[in-house]
Parts: sequence; structure tokens; C-alpha cells
Amino acid sequence: MTTAKPGPNSAGVTHVPLLDIGRGNAPLKEEFMAAFETVVDSGRFLFGPDVFELEETCAAASHAKFGIGCASGSDALLLAMMALEIGPGDEVLMPSFTFFATASCVWRLGAKPVFVDIEPNSFNIDPSRIQEQITPNTKAIIPVHLFGQCANMTEINKIAQMHNLPVIEDAAQAILAEHNGQRAGGMSLAGCISFYPTKNLGGMGDGGMLVTNDEEFAAKLKLLRGHGMEPRYYHQVVGINSRLDTLQAAALNVKMKHMATWTSMRRQNAKRYTQYFAQCGLDLVLNLPTEDAGNHHVWNQYTVRVPRGGRDQLRKHLADNKIGSEIYYPVPLHQQQCFAALKEELAPLPETEKAAEEVLALPIFPELTDAEQRFVVSSIAHFYGIEANLEEAPRRKSA
Repeated sequence: MTTAKPGPNSAGVTHVPLLDIGRGNAPLKEEFMAAFETVVDSGRFLFGPDVFELEETCAAASHAKFGIGCASGSDALLLAMMALEIGPGDEVLMPSFTFFATASCVWRLGAKPVFVDIEPNSFNIDPSRIQEQITPNTKAIIPVHLFGQCANMTEINKIAQMHNLPVIEDAAQAILAEHNGQRAGGMSLAGCISFYPTKNLGGMGDGGMLVTNDEEFAAKLKLLRGHGMEPRYYHQVVGINSRLDTLQAAALNVKMKHMATWTSMRRQNAKRYTQYFAQCGLDLVLNLPTEDAGNHHVWNQYTVRVPRGGRDQLRKHLADNKIGSEIYYPVPLHQQQCFAALKEELAPLPETEKAAEEVLALPIFPELTDAEQRFVVSSIAHFYGIEANLEEAPRRKSA
């Protein structure tokens, strides 16, 4: 391994950010400003027409009938748990290898998150490990479509139906992702989407959405997001204040029109990475991310696995070369201090713990250029002492 800098390539690339939100938003600035002006002139900053439009388009994009906007992806999960009346004594199955919000929504209602190990290739919850964690106290399952790839919902839903358990999909990173022709969020009772700025459909602040095909559940979610108030000042239940504001919805409606194109660009970038890594032999050094059969991966992240404890050194090397990277996630939820009380009851989670030690996310945003990807791959090759010549477009290896 070497930490020498490869220097700029022939295209003059000298740095690559992990994400470049400004590069994506810049071409849409005039559309954003026009949309914002319409909202400002209307004075309808909450529950304006843009919110209802976004709810409809997100539902349709998720192959669902109903969309319910809310203040964040975290709130979407919380609202789903509240609508299921999850509470003290209840257990909810979920992966430990995920963002904190997947478990916090259960914990804050007094219920117990029960962590299930993951599949090593997809990083998603392992359906074969779910059955053994079900108890009489189990009240729901939350699979996470991590990094933009759907969990195996076919098997998860089979298990859930056997035990009469509702499934809530954490689709925060996976809008437009598919499993066997079905869209993320629309394969179960409800799906939860995040509009955090780094997501594939990112807003200009916080925002979230629930999608469902169940009309009764949708009505309950709408009631809960607005203090449980219907009609005004009459409260049927104790809800929360979690509204998607109209300005955010206006921006997201502008971006929604480009989602198919941006998803295609992410998929092309992932394909190009994999080809370049193979071209210089790095596919034998790193474990590259894969797309499961029957899935349509939307690549919120391109996450490689760096074996043999070299992840942190590689990340430092990338930083020295002004290449952005991130570790999603360095500490699994079952090892977080706030969940220490669960430690004695934990099942072994070897794949989760191994993933946390190895994963490294590389730049994958839609506007990433071919030259920038070559710079990233060449820099990694240099770290491993490999001379990478990536000036020509990579060719597929013969079968």
C-alpha cells in the first residue's frame, strides 16, 4: 500500500466531493424560484396545493394509492409506529445496520427494537434470521432498503403474513427502487421516504412522506400528523405536529420531474465504477456492491467493503487526494450507548458488526463525471500499488 498522491489525470480532475448538491440544483434554479414565488404569492405555506401534488406523485411513483407528507423521514417512521399503536411491551424487528431513526421511532414509544442480522452482499435484513426473533410480543417488522436496494420483500412478506404482522418499509434511501417489479414503499402496509438533502430526491431542508395502499391507515396517518385534530380544534387522539411545508413540496415537485433521469445516471455511474474496478483488478481487492436478482437498485450510495482492517487508511488516502467518502455506518445500533439496556438480550449479529468495520461509501451522485470516477478509481489503485490506466472507456470482461 502507498499513500503517494496520483496527481491530476488527463482531464485535469484534482478533487471529487462525496456529494455535490449545488451541482444538481444549479440548472433548476429558475424553476425553483418560480415555484417559490407562486407559494409566496399564495400565502399557503402549509397544506398548499404543492403538498397535495407531491403526495399524489410520490404515491404513484411508489405504486401506492395514498401519500401523506410529513416533516421528515424520521417522523414518517414514528407516525407509522403510532398508527400501529406500538407501545410498552411491544417488540419490532429491524436491522441494526441502519440509520438511527429506524430504531428511535420504536424506542420513544416505549417499545423494544429487536435487531436482526443482515445479508453480507445487500446489507439488508436477512429474512432467514427473522423467524427466530419472532415472539408473542412481536408487533411489526421494519425492513430497510439500505443504500438504494430493496430488501427481499418476497420472503419478508411471507414470514409477516404467516404471523399476521404488519410490515413498514424504511424506504428513506430508496425511492423508485424495485423488487420483482414492485416499488419500494408500496410492497407492504406502508413505506417511509426521506427528503433529507442527501437523498436521491432531496429537498432544501427536512421533509418526509408515507405511502400506503390502505385507505384506513392513510386516514389515521393524516390525523396523527396534525395533532390528532379533526375537525379543527377537536382532538380525537394525541398526535404530533409533523407537516411537510409547501415551499419544500414546491422544490421537490420541480425535482420529481427529473427523478427517472437522475436514477438512470446513478445506475450508469455504479456500472462504470464496477467496470473500472474490474479493469485494474481492484475487484479482487475490494468487495464491490452488487444488485440482487430481480432488484432495480437506485444507488443512494455506492458502498465498497475494504477487508483486512484497511478501511480507515484507505479513507485517509482518499481525503489526502481530496476525494470525499463516508462510513455508513461505523457503529451499529445495537452497539450504541443509548441502547445498552438491550445488550443482554441480543442475538449474535456477526455480519452487521463485520460490515460496520469494512464499509466505505464513494461518490455516486448523478452529475459525477467519467473523469471524476477514473480519478477515484486510480487513487484507490495507487493506494494498493496498482498502476491503473483508465484513459479509455472500460470494456466488459468476457464471460
